[in-house]
Amino acid sequence: MKHRVWALALALILVLAGCGPKEEVEPSVSPSPSQTIDVTAPPSESPAPTEPVLGSEINPLTGLLLPEGSNAAQRPVAVMLNNIRKALPQQGNSQADIIYEALAEGGITRMLGVYQSMDGVGEVGSVRSSRPYYLELALGLDAIYLHAGGSEEAYANITKWNVTALDCVRTTDYSGIFWRDPGRLKNNGYEHSVLTSGEAIMENFPKYTFRKEHEEGFSLPYTFAEDGTPADGVEAKVVRVPFSKVKTGVFTYDEAKGKYLVEEYGQPLVDGNNGEQVAVTNVVTIRANCKTIDDYGRLRVDLSGYHGDGWFACGGKMVEITWEKKDLNSPLTYAYADGTPVVFGQGNSYVNIIPLSNEAKAE
Repeated sequence: MKHRVWALALALILVLAGCGPKEEVEPSVSPSPSQTIDVTAPPSESPAPTEPVLGSEINPLTGLLLPEGSNAAQRPVAVMLNNIRKALPQQGNSQADIIYEALAEGGITRMLGVYQSMDGVGEVGSVRSSRPYYLELALGLDAIYLHAGGSEEAYANITKWNVTALDCVRTTDYSGIFWRDPGRLKNNGYEHSVLTSGEAIMENFPKYTFRKEHEEGFSLPYTFAEDGTPADGVEAKVVRVPFSKVKTGVFTYDEAKGKYLVEEYGQPLVDGNNGEQVAVTNVVTIRANCKTIDDYGRLRVDLSGYHGDGWFACGGKMVEITWEKKDLNSPLTYAYADGTPVVFGQGNSYVNIIPLSNEAKAE
């Protein structure tokens, strides 16, 4: 009991002290002025991931059954995930339906974890700041977007593009779904301590006034098969995806699981909630123009209104593909060389967005 009281008191002191993260402190990048932040104290007991009972509706992001009570008409939740070494391990990443990864600045990457249902999802984070191209990804899925801070351009675009964005830095409106974790404050540092959870999201979303379901007629163009192994693909027991000199993603196919095990920084990418290595059914890599736009090293990544080439791996095979994102509110779509849409394996996906000069390698 004494430990719980002490932890709550510490969190309250940090909030009252005026705690905004020093925005975008990354390797070789100077911080911009602090912002005001007001997040809640952590729950007295952290919610643990659970195995939800499956219902009858199909998850449009995976092709699998959704938990009972969840439905395909509800808007997915997209959470910005920190990915520098100091912030690891991430939490809740193994339960994301889609993980998007792209460069942020200084050669480091950031991820966007997308969840059609938060039922059974434990803590998720650490939650990090926004960039315009992550907003574009969320808009394409009509997702509710969670972040902790952002570049000035991202904040401007949230308003201009009418993004449903839940922030814990410049507003206290959504403080019920964010908190600073005492363990992360001690071991990872202040900027890497913001968490959310499936339980907090499900409990608090009904209180908020934003739209919770897709508008009538909305649908995603993705199709799935029990076996999504691409015909005529080259052997891809290992797929290496270089983002920069700092980061290369490695995906190793596990025959028994029928999934690719994810590695980065020379180590397994694990979920801090359960210690398990992240495993995905589909690995997509696309090439896009990435251009540095300011002294902090922030990037512009050309997605909306653009198209390009890439690779799709599933079932231990990889094939070349093309991609397109027609406009801000359209999702990324993928096609084989003959122009027919990619058929994904039923399960979760990992989408790598790399510079034009790089390429995925199959081994």
